[in-house]
Amino acid sequence: MKKIRIAGVPEHFNFPWHMAMEEGAFEDRGIKVEWIEVPEGTGRMCKLLEEKETDLAIILTEGIVKSISEGNPARIVQGYISSPLLWGIHVAAESRFQDLSDLEGTKAAISRFGSGSHLMAYVLAEAQRWNTAELSFEVIHTLSGAVEALENGEADYFMWEHFTTKPLVLDGVFRRLADCPTPWPCFVVAANQNFLDKDSAALRHVLEIVNNYTREFKMIPSIDRTLANRYNLDLQDIREWLGITQWTQDQLNLQTIDIVQDTLLNLNLISNKLDPKELLTNL
Repeated sequence: MKKIRIAGVPEHFNFPWHMAMEEGAFEDRGIKVEWIEVPEGTGRMCKLLEEKETDLAIILTEGIVKSISEGNPARIVQGYISSPLLWGIHVAAESRFQDLSDLEGTKAAISRFGSGSHLMAYVLAEAQRWNTAELSFEVIHTLSGAVEALENGEADYFMWEHFTTKPLVLDGVFRRLADCPTPWPCFVVAANQNFLDKDSAALRHVLEIVNNYTREFKMIPSIDRTLANRYNLDLQDIREWLGITQWTQDQLNLQTIDIVQDTLLNLNLISNKLDPKELLTNL
């Protein structure tokens, strides 16, 4: 049995992978999947790929593009979610901030540098015409760390996926001021180069399996109720999320890579732009 390590966040986006594991789809192909739960998000997964502690990661597009541009020997092997990610912009429920404009010059909580919460703070600042050179950050690692940092005043706002944080909004822990969608497809599947060199045949099997699940995911009977129960989310919120979320079974196109790199370069988040083909691999 071939063992493959796959890292991902503990969120509803990744339920197709868990369905495939629980139904024995990988084992039927002689593959044993070790799922690595990474609540710290993309910045941590980039490190796992770089240090060969995971073979694959379901990871945010902007985070892995930045990491590869900085020398991470990883490659994007396929797109995963082709729709944008809806980032909620949150403050503590009792904070003085009432409008998005109130956040100019304040401190953002981020899971770690190079994470989506870090990079999207720049995208937000650029859109609001704030001075990105004056952005400041508090590293909080996880969602629970963000709750603590905002409540204690160690940070002022926190950007995280809209529906994942919705229960905290409903419970009166966070207040959402606005949403900020990514300007590109949000999730991709990335592999470390060592795994690609040794196990490309096994990877093709893995992708074929998960693609079979994502291709028909929305048509699964009562999938909305299953997701709501599994991730403790409101049923109507899950239905709204399903309505705006699209999976893909294709590789990212070169134009998308160009858009991501140009944005990061303009925000001084990367120092050089690679040929888009250097970030992708075609199996």
